[in-house]
Amino acid sequence: MLDQVPWERFPRGEHVREAIHLLHTKDSPVRTGTGVVDGMCANDMRAAAVLAVPFLIRIAADTRHPYRADALAEVSSPARARYFGVASRNELLLHRADAQDGDLYDDYGVEVTGYPAGWSVAAARAAITADIALLQPLLSDSDPSIRIDAAYTLATAADPDRAVRSSFRARFAVERDPIVRAALVLATAEATRTHPHSPTTAWIREKWRQRTQPPKVRLAAAIGWLCLTDEPVPEDLRAAVDDLATNERAQAMGALPWMAAASGSGETGLRHCVRKMLHPDQTDPEEHDDPWAPRR
Repeated sequence: MLDQVPWERFPRGEHVREAIHLLHTKDSPVRTGTGVVDGMCANDMRAAAVLAVPFLIRIAADTRHPYRADALAEVSSPARARYFGVASRNELLLHRADAQDGDLYDDYGVEVTGYPAGWSVAAARAAITADIALLQPLLSDSDPSIRIDAAYTLATAADPDRAVRSSFRARFAVERDPIVRAALVLATAEATRTHPHSPTTAWIREKWRQRTQPPKVRLAAAIGWLCLTDEPVPEDLRAAVDDLATNERAQAMGALPWMAAASGSGETGLRHCVRKMLHPDQTDPEEHDDPWAPRR
């Protein structure tokens, strides 16, 4: 199967093929092959990375594979673009418009390789959607990090019939780990932003209002709900977030890939989201990540 893919037709395709080959070698003494897809996506080169998605999913689904967690962590990288450091209500959890026929310059722009980025993102999401049946069982995996990354990956799938979103809520009903529950809430919100569903939006609002929910769940629900509505920030939400968003919880929620991606400029992802969503008039921290800004 690996050799049947036309890797050579894509920039750095052979490099990706070799990485997947190394990952398939289970007895390797080190994590050879990991990080390649993530690295290429970080360098805005998704076209070849997309070809790896079905292989990474199958490695992740193999409960005997020693690097399944590493593989799963990379699956959704090609399915998201321009999301690092994003923390505003308008941008967080947003899936931009996919490329349309004849439109090379969609909302994602063009990769450094010259490929329309929207094509790569759409292809990655299509590959994830095709393998929903392999990914959904991972929501019940014994490893919490697998459950989190499975939710993060499935949140990018096309879900017009709400099957994936329903699986998030079904797992939430039995999940006991607070950080995984928070991941399921954010995954539900992301899927709902793509396919709006007012009852689900109301369910998420209920979760940040429920004092019986763990603080991490309430914080995730508050952020998710803010991304699903343009209503003014309710005072009870503001009070809840101000009370719950301690430094300790902000650090702990960095285990959520949404929050890890939203971090930057010396801020945790949670702190960045709180500042952008509840205090949009505040300026960025003095320590920032802009490589073109003048240095003192």
